[in-house]
Amino acid sequence: MKITSDLKYLIIAVIAVFLVVNLSGCGENPTEMQNQPTPYELPDIPGFPKNLNIPADNPMTVEGVELGRYLFYDGRLAGSSHPDSMMTCATCHVQKNAFEAGIDNPRFPGGKTRGLPSAEYPEGKETPHYMLPLFNLVYNHNGYLWNGWVSEENQKLGSEAYGVPAEEPFNFRNLESLVWMTIEAPHEVNGDIEKSVRMIESIDKYPPMFEKAFGTPEVNIDRMSKAIAQFLRSIVSYNSKFHRYLRQEATLSEAELRGHNLFFSEEADCFHCHGGSILMTTNEYFNNAKDSVFNEERDRFVVTGDPLDIGAYKAPSLLNIELTAPYMHDGRFKNLDEVIDFYSEGLVYSEYVHPLMKNVREGGVQLSDQEKEDLKAFLLALTDHQMVNDPAYSKPSDLP
Repeated sequence: MKITSDLKYLIIAVIAVFLVVNLSGCGENPTEMQNQPTPYELPDIPGFPKNLNIPADNPMTVEGVELGRYLFYDGRLAGSSHPDSMMTCATCHVQKNAFEAGIDNPRFPGGKTRGLPSAEYPEGKETPHYMLPLFNLVYNHNGYLWNGWVSEENQKLGSEAYGVPAEEPFNFRNLESLVWMTIEAPHEVNGDIEKSVRMIESIDKYPPMFEKAFGTPEVNIDRMSKAIAQFLRSIVSYNSKFHRYLRQEATLSEAELRGHNLFFSEEADCFHCHGGSILMTTNEYFNNAKDSVFNEERDRFVVTGDPLDIGAYKAPSLLNIELTAPYMHDGRFKNLDEVIDFYSEGLVYSEYVHPLMKNVREGGVQLSDQEKEDLKAFLLALTDHQMVNDPAYSKPSDLP
């Protein structure tokens, strides 16, 4: 059969289309396939929750976590390269203090942090609360911050209450949205989003890192937020002496064991709020009998509108508690001895006290001096020295 020139060209065209479709991986761009980031695997820890707080649109990747680590430690995130106008996430969240400011913070003595100075706030605006530590956040589904305002469920507050937009993407549902607030809020970095994006994209190192993490070199606030959130979710604390004891890898001392038994007993009554899981917190909110009058504007009641939440705040994890002074949302206690004394004989009754504070009318659980020493010994066994020295969470060596 004689093949006409038109038919010949038609056959060639069909073959060409077939090759393009098949070589492209059923429609996928080969270049894009080569740039797929590597899934990040969190450690499989016995007893830890399997339900992880990782949004579907921001899966953890090795490249995303590494980019987030760089951004977390880069003072140019504030939008300036001038030393006096630089502030990192790590300025306030210090690794050796379990990613809290710590009472010994060189920039914020006493642990009360503030934003960069500005015309409106020449001294820098103070944060409303002392901070919470940044570890095991990936296991928390019950809101972030002391009052749980940042969560999927609690979206009642908007610009009127906090001075931030309530619409997407700034609706404060998860860790990603906290990055935006951290850069912009006067009591946090007190920077500027547009300047921050321009500064980061102007640094030669970053566009290739964004391409590895997200497929293209584009730098924007959404990607910056996602990367830092990935890094924060990678910070896990699971190797304290207490954890190793549970895994039968270590033995508690006699004092630590007595303190352990006290902690998980009705006598000391710590476990209801802080011992609900191996995380050493229930991530619930309690009025723990610190006061009888409540005028603070950022308690749990502001979020829920439930009068039972007046004066209530998150029960933080007691892991690494040795490193995270001062204690409580207002930093009123400077050391663990003061905290133990408070729960022993310093409780203050009010109609808003949580029902789990069963000894409030007696002023506390009334521990003996020996019991206080034993309880403190157990609390000190909750320090994860591996986490606070892990190079994976530390400042990259090639950052200025």
